[in-house]
Amino acid sequence: MKHVMIAAVIGCLVTTSCNQVAGWFGTNSDSTSGQELDSSSYAAFVRDESITQANAYSDLFLDSTSLEKYIQDKKVDNENARALRNFYLVRNYQYAWFTTNGLTEQGRGLWNLSSADSIAAHKDFKNHMDSLVENDSLTIPNGDTSFVQTELSLTNELIQIAHTKNNGLINASNFYYLVPSKKQDPLQMADSILKGQTDSTLYKGNKPYASLKQQLAIYFEAAKDSSWQALSSAANNLKKGAKSDAVTAIKKRLQVINEYTTADTSNVFTDSLETALKEYQKRNGLAPTGVVNDSLITVLNITPQQRVEQILVNMNRMLWMHPVEDSSRVVVNIPSLMLEVFTDSGHVVEMPVIVGKEGTSTLMFNGDISKIVFNPTWTIPESIVKNEILPKMKSDPGYLKKKNMEIVSQNDSIPVIKQLPGKDNALGNVKFLFPNSYDIYLHDTPDKTLFARKDRALSHGCIRVADAEKLAKYILKDQSEWTAEKIRTAMTGNKEQTVEVTNKKPVYITYYTAWTDENGKMNFRNDIYGHDKETADRMFTRTG
Repeated sequence: MKHVMIAAVIGCLVTTSCNQVAGWFGTNSDSTSGQELDSSSYAAFVRDESITQANAYSDLFLDSTSLEKYIQDKKVDNENARALRNFYLVRNYQYAWFTTNGLTEQGRGLWNLSSADSIAAHKDFKNHMDSLVENDSLTIPNGDTSFVQTELSLTNELIQIAHTKNNGLINASNFYYLVPSKKQDPLQMADSILKGQTDSTLYKGNKPYASLKQQLAIYFEAAKDSSWQALSSAANNLKKGAKSDAVTAIKKRLQVINEYTTADTSNVFTDSLETALKEYQKRNGLAPTGVVNDSLITVLNITPQQRVEQILVNMNRMLWMHPVEDSSRVVVNIPSLMLEVFTDSGHVVEMPVIVGKEGTSTLMFNGDISKIVFNPTWTIPESIVKNEILPKMKSDPGYLKKKNMEIVSQNDSIPVIKQLPGKDNALGNVKFLFPNSYDIYLHDTPDKTLFARKDRALSHGCIRVADAEKLAKYILKDQSEWTAEKIRTAMTGNKEQTVEVTNKKPVYITYYTAWTDENGKMNFRNDIYGHDKETADRMFTRTG
């Protein structure tokens, strides 16, 4: 399933020859052909020397000697070696998967796609990559060659996907430009994408991308309007029944972005405007009051060009996430701080979540919920023991007993500590396991008051859910012996109990700040980890 997405989206992005590609990648004018190349046409690839340290997507470069040494040492066959060389030719030997700030978005995305396949089978490399993905503070000095092997191994993995996992949807000529190579004007990039291939069959397996592309067209047109002006503070506190020129300005603003579909531009705050504002507020993560306030004005004053950039960043991010094909699924979108459950009948459950705080950022990946543990024991991570538990033990010798914790073994100078089941257990009454390399899972919490906070990036990386009992009922709905009463009884005891989930439930952990919902409506959220900003700064040129 995961390879369908990469195949489909690569196809939709490559619309001319391999040296004349519009979209994320700019346009290389060295092409001599207007036809899409096949695997026999590698000779047409040329080095893009217009890519420099100043305009490159990545600020790290390798040399051809390193590439040739890798090919020789790894005994890469001729076809794959040719693909490796061409991949870096069109990037002017610029890294694809790393910058001086660590892994790129695409590096994390590729590892998510490939983590169950070829190179992941090599345990040492898998452990190495998992540690890099988890490292929020990784930096790579310019001139540091220690990451060359990792960079080239990841590229080789992309080639394996393109060559052997394509299901006939792509050929070996059109994956070279999947990763951005140099900064572009965002409106020119949007224009190139919107003028590209529009055949809907190319979006098979990537419906979120196709839907977001439709919204890109709306904001692209809005961004071309030179008369756009920020709303003034005069709009603040306006509500139904008010009359003001600011009401007209708000109506026109919403009409431009297809959020107010009537032709009315009067200065009267009507019922229809209130309804439109409530919907707009909800889909921007604001309280749906229908009243104009500072938060709403701030959102409405985000320029159309900024929204174009945000949409483009998220479209690029969607290229690397497993396609959400399961009709029955659990989805946690980190920026929205919400968990949603979808079934064949549509959206059925929604609840707030608490995600990793900055520095312990919850990752973007997917899996299958295979086990539920009622009244779990918590084996406290070593970092928490070292940074939080040991100082408290030093100041209070009775701390462990008060917190229902015990030392179970000694790991050098750091003890292994568990918190036993009970009302104060940090995992609450239940946890939901979907095996992954990062030891991230969903769990209950004894402190429900935190879910009322707007900022809920507070955890150490795992995801706390507001209504664990409701989620447990959904996960176990196909196991008739697990009635609502039995689930409640299991949750209120003090005995740990593990339940195997008969029909494993897909779970998707995403990081989308711009997306369309099941009704095709545009949603925006804040960039809580700064991923959008970091990627946009590398993708776009800006003036002024």
